[in-house]
Amino acid sequence: MAVNESVDILNSAYLAVEYIDSFLPDNPLQQPFKNAWNYMLDNYTKFQIATWGSLIVHELSYFLLCLPGFIFQFIPYMRKYKIQQDKPETWEKQWKCLKTLLFNHFCIQLPLICGTYYFTEYFSIPYDWERMPRWYVLLAQCFGCAVIEDAWHYFLHRLLHHKRIYKYIHKVHHEFITPFGMQAEYAHPLETLILGAGFFIGIIVFCNHMILLWAWVICRLIETIDVHSGYDIPLSPLHLVPFYAGARFHDFHHMNFIGNYASTFTWWDRIFGTDYQYISYQKKEKNQELLTEKKSK
Repeated sequence: MAVNESVDILNSAYLAVEYIDSFLPDNPLQQPFKNAWNYMLDNYTKFQIATWGSLIVHELSYFLLCLPGFIFQFIPYMRKYKIQQDKPETWEKQWKCLKTLLFNHFCIQLPLICGTYYFTEYFSIPYDWERMPRWYVLLAQCFGCAVIEDAWHYFLHRLLHHKRIYKYIHKVHHEFITPFGMQAEYAHPLETLILGAGFFIGIIVFCNHMILLWAWVICRLIETIDVHSGYDIPLSPLHLVPFYAGARFHDFHHMNFIGNYASTFTWWDRIFGTDYQYISYQKKEKNQELLTEKKSK
């Protein structure tokens, strides 16, 4: 009975969004995007699209999303938004990070990307424009992927912090106490495989078109680069996402090494109490700010 009620609620929500969407003005970018998509289908094979297209989407998205954080270190005005202001980035650390990153991208992730075509063929996932899901369906699917990945990340990430295995795998990622955007995928190859597996679970559950795989790649990179950026920008639209953890939440994990294990949302840490040190830290910071304000008056 409860299942039927949930299905009815979801159907009603879908119809409501579809009704609202019918009143929205036409997207001026839709036709150029459609032309580009059909051009891609006409000129490249499915294997080329799935393999090299996915690689290009990942690499372009990753380094373009890292660019703002990289530039911020040269802008004095942005320093007030840096979370750990006493620990600036160094060229040495950034160069070390880039070398490991390129190894992981092309020696670990690229072989996995090469299986994308076979995955889409096995599950009969379409590429054509006509069956591409609407924007609100795509958004809901990406949110579903994020919820699934967040659960996987919380429990496996917490396991990687176990004292018997931490120094062999996850310690690599924690070489940087002060995270920066490019460091998001800086990790031991085994960690790339273990935590990266959570990315694919949502794809298996929700994927009904090739576009979802690319949309989810971009959404996941936006999230992981933001939480590793080292900057808490007040006007960031990500703050509007309910239960979103954000940069301060994950930055504390790099400072403290324990707690705040989830990748995107705060609920798993709240349920299991692994955010208690972070909550105490926040209270101390607020009390310190109040004392500073009183002294200044």
